[in-house]
Amino acid sequence: MKIALLGFGTVGSGLPALIADNQEKLAALLDETISISKVLVRSEEKAAQLRQAGHPWDFVTSIEAILNDDTISIVVELMGRIEPAKTYISQALAAGKSVVTANKDLLALHGAELQKLAQKNKVALYYEAAVAGGIPILRTLANSFASDKVTRLLGIINGTSNFMLTKMMEEGWTYKKALETAQLLGYAESDPTNDVEGIDAVYKLALLSEFAFGMTISPSQIKHQGIPTIQQADVEIANQLGYVIKLVGEIVEVSSGIFAEVSPTFLPASHPLASVKGVMNAVYLDSIGMGASMFYGAGAGQNPTATSVLADIVRIVKRFKEQTLGKSFNEYKRATRLAESSEVLNKYYFSVETPDSTGQFLRLVQLFTAVNVSFEQVLQQKGDGQRAVVGIICHKISQTQLASLETKLAKEDDFNLLNYFKVVEEN
Repeated sequence: MKIALLGFGTVGSGLPALIADNQEKLAALLDETISISKVLVRSEEKAAQLRQAGHPWDFVTSIEAILNDDTISIVVELMGRIEPAKTYISQALAAGKSVVTANKDLLALHGAELQKLAQKNKVALYYEAAVAGGIPILRTLANSFASDKVTRLLGIINGTSNFMLTKMMEEGWTYKKALETAQLLGYAESDPTNDVEGIDAVYKLALLSEFAFGMTISPSQIKHQGIPTIQQADVEIANQLGYVIKLVGEIVEVSSGIFAEVSPTFLPASHPLASVKGVMNAVYLDSIGMGASMFYGAGAGQNPTATSVLADIVRIVKRFKEQTLGKSFNEYKRATRLAESSEVLNKYYFSVETPDSTGQFLRLVQLFTAVNVSFEQVLQQKGDGQRAVVGIICHKISQTQLASLETKLAKEDDFNLLNYFKVVEEN
């Protein structure tokens, strides 16, 4: 079974070694040899460098060399970005070649279009590596949870932000120091916007929605808030109240539909996700049959991601032999229904700057009470005689109440809403 690679970066260059290391197992599973036939690179100069370095594959600079090769059955796209990846994948599917990709951005934005093209041409489009790198979460949801109904999904699915928050929570680092270190170590790009603002996690959450809930949601339908606004006061209050702060993607289903959001979140220190540190990822599920379960592992990296890519290749080869190649990666599909905001209930942490006086604190209580928001925990940070910061954890409120409270506080000159984060309850 011959495959072609589009791109020869970190993951692309790691895949050949992984195939070589697993040849015995692959032969036992498939009674077939998987071999790399052609590799697409950006220029003839790059191709010459790779040949000179001793790589034995046929390096090409034109996608046509792959599309017109009838011996190639699977195209593995590892270039990243939207274009030219979208064009190349579309052309490969139209040419009757199955595709494996790790391109979460592309799939979140154009996945439905590409899936239709794959089905039309009776080929496969698989993308296990697009979410949480080395954790086989998509295939687990598609297969092992086929008999179970997921009611809520929580995920730490961005390693960069998790590394930064781990350092901020455990070692008292500032946001600036955590970001600079993440960039120095190669965890964050020179422009870290997608990671720190939650956009990367939004793309992954959109894909998880399809597999866990059978509903396709666009990234624009997922609320997101990043981590740059987190203050030292938030970290101190979280520690004192027994919480850790993580950037968490959540999807929850209520009677009216699903609600999806990526935001900084207060997790009880006893929650399984609270122990996910550094660049590691995890997905935590609540389901009717299994109850609570968590899947943990490397969210990125050459070998973990290449392992997920190779798993997709193996599955496609099996489908080819079984003559079931046109079957969708995810067969669970329902009409998309978005939840009514009044039905989505959560606890929240609020960080409010107030005048440093008891009377003003009582006035703050009145403002919350006016929109039926009651306090569960309060921690008033010591002020400077002029201003103080009050940390408040409220009882469960709806998205509608949250919006009303934001509006009310915005009209008050004495109070400044610094931050608000979702609070996850104890298991």
